[in-house]
Amino acid sequence: MHHNIKIFITGGTFDKEYNELNGSLYFKETHLHEMLNLGRCKLDLSIETLMMKDSLDFTEQDRDMINQACVNTEENKIVITHGTDTMTITASYLAKHCKKKTIVLTGAMVPYKFGSSDGLFNLGSALAFVQILSPGVYIAMNGKIFEANKVKKNKENATFESID
Repeated sequence: MHHNIKIFITGGTFDKEYNELNGSLYFKETHLHEMLNLGRCKLDLSIETLMMKDSLDFTEQDRDMINQACVNTEENKIVITHGTDTMTITASYLAKHCKKKTIVLTGAMVPYKFGSSDGLFNLGSALAFVQILSPGVYIAMNGKIFEANKVKKNKENATFESID
């Protein structure tokens, strides 16, 4: 069945859990469904988990798998949840290999389960942006939209910013 928007989950801080015993962050399952319910989302979505990984651990094979998923899905509007550390690398990869679709990557600086996460806001923004942008690959963070290859993560102030 064809949906209006496809969401691919790849992991990242967005979906990390906090282990109270040793203070580590780990993956259990995605929080996306809970977030969509909390946001009272009424969009026609199809959701698929591709992987649950920290984006620092992504390989070229992982990026190729994400690309193949984008190419092979019927939907032309795609949101990808992704770790912020290598989000720009994946965006550039997709911009090179998947030309005819509107793809918006988003993530979070703070895990959703912490309660103070920016993830819910970023997810809502990405879902709004993907509906109105022309085909291309973008990153949606902090209420802003950036084109692939024209954005970098500023690690000092934990935001994304445009580059020329």
